[in-house]
Amino acid sequence: MKRAIPVLVLSVAGLIPVWRYEPSLGTATTEAAAPASTPSASSSAAAGSGSGGTVVKGSTVQTDKGPVQVQVTFDGTEITAVKMLQQPNHPQTTAAVPKLIAETLEAQSADIDTVSGATITSDGYKESLQAAIDANADSASSSSSAASGTQSQTVDGSTVTTDKGPVQVQVTFEGDKISAVKMLQQPNHPQTTAAVPKLIAQTLEAQSADIDTVSGATITSDGYKESLQAAIDAKG
Repeated sequence: MKRAIPVLVLSVAGLIPVWRYEPSLGTATTEAAAPASTPSASSSAAAGSGSGGTVVKGSTVQTDKGPVQVQVTFDGTEITAVKMLQQPNHPQTTAAVPKLIAETLEAQSADIDTVSGATITSDGYKESLQAAIDANADSASSSSSAASGTQSQTVDGSTVTTDKGPVQVQVTFEGDKISAVKMLQQPNHPQTTAAVPKLIAQTLEAQSADIDTVSGATITSDGYKESLQAAIDAKG
């Protein structure tokens, strides 16, 4: 009977490490099962694959809510992705950005609708987007001219002072052909922002300043056509 007591004590002592070890196993399992962190809302501001293509940064537009800047990926002239580089830290902006990007990819231009509740951000977005589109067009035009050997010439039109603000265009010619038009100055107004892509599209099709006035932007349209004609005349 006396010999049995040491055996029992040893048996109990042998179990102590097991009891102390089991909780550590449970803790490790719990940590391994912890979910990965969820991407922030700003990371969802990109659309499309973004792989390959030409990446162009739009201008930084200062708004009452904060700076707005986009980065656009092009496959030739096709817009394949848009990413926000700068945007106001505001819930309505966060909600509006995916809608603006979706509209851009569908319209393939800056001629898109303003998102309700985020007018200021929408206007800044469209202005930065148009700047990126213009820059890509200028780059493509220069590359095309270099490849074909055609003489490329860039001419600034006159600055036309309007009731809404100054209007000035810059025109790129390949020989006698108008290959690109860029706004150097324009009124900071939503109707102007919406009208400019239409005016440029008409110019490239008509190859002259004999184009229609955009409804709702008569003053800007008249200033645009006057500056455009001045550039055409200056080229000779």
